[in-house]
Amino acid sequence: MIINKFEGLAVEAGIWEKTNFRSYAWSLVLITLISALPFFIHSQWITGPIINAVLIVTLFIGGLRPAIIASLIPSLMALQGGLLPVVLAPAIPFIMISNVILVLVIDFFCRDKSKITNYWYGLVVGASLKFVFLYFSVDLINKLLLNKNLSPIISQMMSWPQLITALLGGTMAYLIIKKSNTSTPSTLS
Repeated sequence: MIINKFEGLAVEAGIWEKTNFRSYAWSLVLITLISALPFFIHSQWITGPIINAVLIVTLFIGGLRPAIIASLIPSLMALQGGLLPVVLAPAIPFIMISNVILVLVIDFFCRDKSKITNYWYGLVVGASLKFVFLYFSVDLINKLLLNKNLSPIISQMMSWPQLITALLGGTMAYLIIKKSNTSTPSTLS
């Protein structure tokens, strides 16, 4: 009874027509995946590409908002799941921002969805900006660390592996999107 009233109100308000619930459902599944992943896999070289791929797939399936929300979650889960040691918690906001940078840049380049080169330009520029942002944030992050002996570890984590994992993740995302015939990249050839 309550559901019927809700559906009636939603139809009157035009919500059903404006909202693609399937896209949001898939986005929720992908966000759940990247939330759980750090609890099971404790390797930056495995989780990094998968998380970057999921962020990009979320962008193409659910849109910019779900992708930005998804960009904020992996770092917190990595901290809670043990992939990121607690003493490295000051790096979390920087990792979140770098994920948002990647998503925003790819979104910007892929607005003209008919050209494959736009995706690859977006990926390369987005991955590069993510890397540059994290690379130049290392000094500030190291100043925030309580244990200064961890500076070499954080410097290593925030340098070239970020570029490589973003590019690998973007390649994985392209293959997933292309294979799934998602509305955006399926037009890419």
